Amino acid sequence: MSDETNTVIRVHETGGPDVLKVENLPVPTPGAGEVLLRQEAIGVNFIDTYFRSGLYKFPSLPAIPGMEGAGVIEAVGPDVTDLKPGMRVAYAGVRGGYAQYRTIAADRLVVLPENVSCETAAAVTLRGLSAHMLLRQVYPVRKGETILVYAAAGGVGQLLCQWGKHLGARVIGVTSTQEKADLARACGAAEVLVGTDNLPQRVRELTDGAMLPVVYDSIGRDTFEASLSCLAPRGLMVSYGNASGPVTGVDVGTLGAHGSLYLTRPSLMTYIADKSELQASAAALFSMLEQGVLRPSIGQRFALAEAAEAHRALESRKTAGSTILLP
Repeated sequence: MSDETNTVIRVHETGGPDVLKVENLPVPTPGAGEVLLRQEAIGVNFIDTYFRSGLYKFPSLPAIPGMEGAGVIEAVGPDVTDLKPGMRVAYAGVRGGYAQYRTIAADRLVVLPENVSCETAAAVTLRGLSAHMLLRQVYPVRKGETILVYAAAGGVGQLLCQWGKHLGARVIGVTSTQEKADLARACGAAEVLVGTDNLPQRVRELTDGAMLPVVYDSIGRDTFEASLSCLAPRGLMVSYGNASGPVTGVDVGTLGAHGSLYLTRPSLMTYIADKSELQASAAALFSMLEQGVLRPSIGQRFALAEAAEAHRALESRKTAGSTILLP
């Protein structure tokens, strides 16, 4: 292993996609409680663009972005007893993903079932754990409820449509194009609204004036007010993304004016910080995959060295489904 080089993507300064630099570094050595992972596929997520642009802060620079991947354990460090070389594993929520090889704490890994490929795991682990968090923990969706899902053709959105329908919810999707609307319907959305013009009025018509118990908003700044207006009294606004920019300057009084609403900004890392919670969430996710409830779509594949191009595609909103990098 010591003679091999490790192709990575590093950021020396934050900015546009061009700050993602291809570099060759030594293959790292796992420390106590860590494993060395040879990655076979790496997930590309909007949160990666937030760190790259400087919206979210790296602890220090240079840094390797990326929060999700899957591969084969090459070596284990001291004090690792439940994982062995050759095992196929995945992770989500641990920075340092844009690399051929990486070290990672063993307690952050989940072992893949035989019928889940590394590509599928890289496409679904972060998004699937997020969907589980949103539908089963942040707001436990019940049969017969109507829910609103933005970016319903995106990586998380497709899973929310599929899982939401399985739970017996009526899913209203929001997409930017008719083509994406067709994709959202294929994933289980009962209705799809193209564009966000007059969104509260359209939701009012679809719900016969009842409005919604929960809205899942991954867009951020551009849709925040409209989302609040789609909620029934005491409804929950779940703001979990910033695709149009962060929501800032919120007057909490507006929650009262809209009907005593609740607002949350959940982070997956909080919900899987405990190892037992991570394993339980992953077990629920893999169960949905094995039952065929979740059918993750890999819409885009890029070589690891093409990470900048992958970010451009993601930020242009021209992608559908999940995007992965292949080392």
